[in-house]
Amino acid sequence: MTEIEKLNKMQTRIDEIWNIKLPSSEEILELCRLISDKINFIKNITEKNEAKKQNWRRLTEKFLAPNMKQYPFEIHREAAHILYADTPLNEAQIAWAKSIKNNQKTGYRRLQTDIKFTDYRAFQQFSVKERDKFWKIAIKTLNIEFRKSPEEIAKQLDSTEPIWLPGASMNIAESCFNTSSRRKAVILQRRNDTVETWSYARLLREVQAVAVGLQDIGLQKGDAVAMYMPMTPECVACYLGIVYAGCIAVSIADSLAPPEIERRIEISKAKLVITQDGVWRGDKFIKLYDNVCAADAPKAVVFACDEKLHCNLREGDLTWQKFRCYTEVDAMPCEPMDTINILFSSGTTGEPKALPWNHTTPIKCALDAMIHQDIHRSDIVAWPTNIGWMMGPWLIFATLINGATIALAEVAPNTQEFCKFVDECKVTVLGVVPSMVKKWRETEAVKKYDWSHIRVLTSTGEASNYDDYFWLTVQAHYAPIIEYCGGTEIGGAYITSTLDVPSIPSHFNTPAAGIDFVTIDDDGNPAQSGEVLLIPHSIGLSVKMLNRDHAAAYFGEMPALSPNIKTASGCVLSDTAIITDGKFLLRRHGDAIEQCGNGYFRAHGRVDDTMNLGGIKISSIEIENALNGAECVIETAAIAVAPENGGPELLVVYAVANGDIDLLEMRQKMQKAISAKLNPLFRIYDVRVVDLLPRTASNKIMRRKLRDEYAKSKK
Repeated sequence: MTEIEKLNKMQTRIDEIWNIKLPSSEEILELCRLISDKINFIKNITEKNEAKKQNWRRLTEKFLAPNMKQYPFEIHREAAHILYADTPLNEAQIAWAKSIKNNQKTGYRRLQTDIKFTDYRAFQQFSVKERDKFWKIAIKTLNIEFRKSPEEIAKQLDSTEPIWLPGASMNIAESCFNTSSRRKAVILQRRNDTVETWSYARLLREVQAVAVGLQDIGLQKGDAVAMYMPMTPECVACYLGIVYAGCIAVSIADSLAPPEIERRIEISKAKLVITQDGVWRGDKFIKLYDNVCAADAPKAVVFACDEKLHCNLREGDLTWQKFRCYTEVDAMPCEPMDTINILFSSGTTGEPKALPWNHTTPIKCALDAMIHQDIHRSDIVAWPTNIGWMMGPWLIFATLINGATIALAEVAPNTQEFCKFVDECKVTVLGVVPSMVKKWRETEAVKKYDWSHIRVLTSTGEASNYDDYFWLTVQAHYAPIIEYCGGTEIGGAYITSTLDVPSIPSHFNTPAAGIDFVTIDDDGNPAQSGEVLLIPHSIGLSVKMLNRDHAAAYFGEMPALSPNIKTASGCVLSDTAIITDGKFLLRRHGDAIEQCGNGYFRAHGRVDDTMNLGGIKISSIEIENALNGAECVIETAAIAVAPENGGPELLVVYAVANGDIDLLEMRQKMQKAISAKLNPLFRIYDVRVVDLLPRTASNKIMRRKLRDEYAKSKK
């Protein structure tokens, strides 16, 4: 049989299967094999790759996505494996943007500008080359409210402390209400399955009641108010009410123990704590108010998790009902750089970094949500988080400034009940963390539910696993996944994805709009894979810390790089970087990123002694300080290791034992110490007992050496 005859025979069978209304699993795989065999006749690599992509897209849109539950996940995965045979993971494009109602523009095309961009890459380069023009367009598109317009976009850009929107008067809370007052602002599903809905009008009424309540008890502009509570509509109202009053919200995660609460109140000088009596986690009631009292906190406002208050209040503390005052009031005018929020992020010293957000930081949150998550007014956004971590405030501003609806649930996010909530609430934008996805997959939590209404999946907090995320995109009928990575000190992401570029599980496909970066090796030289150095400046990037030298922490000891090196946006450094003191201004971040060479990126954890456990950053020293008080150890070293197949980091502890002790007993005591002193969500994966910990000549623990040794021992 000639080559042409072989091709014709293949094509005949290919056409037959394409014309079947609902092919069987076996026919789907046969189709993929035939297409793959046919593609192998193509000599040109570019044409071959394009043929794979186009056939996969046709296959998913015609058969796999509309009939997702007809085919087991293994069929989806095997089909891709066959069609993308001999293709590196970073080139196997899996998902494309889903259609949106009324042919609305998506992503960067929503910006109100007459500038025409040939494609997303051209837009990205514009956003970092033309800072003033870009941010002016972004602020206009987001409809940010001003009492007095700014004189310019920024000044002091050649320093480590730029000033954004100088001369302006504003209160960013007002920009959260630029939509119809009748629209849904927040939806909450209670533990008993009842659903509570707040309109934008009701939310504003509650925000003003909080603001007046703060004034009535004597708080003034610039005073700090700590928040220690779960994410509820009341939490959203409290947060925005604090900002509305010109005060400062202090974010404290409701999983933290009293010593950590006390430390954060002390650093922030909070004059008031707003909390809840407790929170149900499964069948266990966690007494939040008791933790506040144990932390010797100042005056508290307490609301009940259900119909009645489950605690007795200290003298001087107030119930939620007595605190609020329903009076219409204007938002407090502020300067753009005034602090609205103090958040905490772990550093490498054991002391949490206290990072202030100002009235411009939410512009970064909202812009990322518009350009990257593509949040529209019609969207319902669910992203399990907490006001104590940056994604809590991010969710509020990202959703409300874009006029969309926040969807909250009192059930645990890694459960079948939450998956049911996503279905019944018709969530369209779903935020996840990898450990949550892994649990859903292990327990088949999504199996009974229809997630076809999800058009955007987005993920942050941890490095993800390719296979788990392939599974996730299938559950949402091939919705693309927006990987999103940044931090508290960024106000959002520095690297993410966009719907304008096809989605590959566990891969980023662009730097965030308005931000550029380079990667360097251990010797400070440019490298395809290595430590991230951000190229300032961008709205959202922190400009100070309360308890540390900000300039030294982020800008100290930066390498002098050539002006001609390529940046992640595809520019050259001299196009996007600012020269100060004779060299380019660069900013340390601490992540390790691999540039795959085709516009895609992969995360490789941290390069410093900070780890990411369950989406929460914490330093090795913080873990070690909690463990070193245990009677079973003399000293410890905590490291994070990546699983063999990728995914969230795992906590491994090296310990010098205090005498003979059973390893299981040691691990249990260590876990108890971490749960009591830090966070019960931090779980020890492995314990290694050693005689001595490796140290440098200056007596510092060599954690990188331990990471290398552990990796070798697992091979």
